[in-house]
Amino acid sequence: MFAHTLHVEYVSPEGKAIPCPVGWIDNFAMRNFTNDAIFDDTLPIADGVMEAGHRVPLDLLREKMEAWFLRKKYLAAGDTLQITEER
Repeated sequence: MFAHTLHVEYVSPEGKAIPCPVGWIDNFAMRNFTNDAIFDDTLPIADGVMEAGHRVPLDLLREKMEAWFLRKKYLAAGDTLQITEER
């Protein structure tokens, strides 16, 4: 089910990429505010690492996670979220 290993980092306005704490990722996964079952196929693993199923669109995941992290004030103004797939 969890076919993709993803790296989740936030990027400061200066361009520094920092792994997101697993607590942030878990908060999104456990309290999914999107009401979209597609995100049920995500599993937090460690700081900056999560696994996801094939049906999870990475661009939508990044968009929804970034919105959640901003709402929770995990991200500062100007920070962005970057999700990359491990190859």
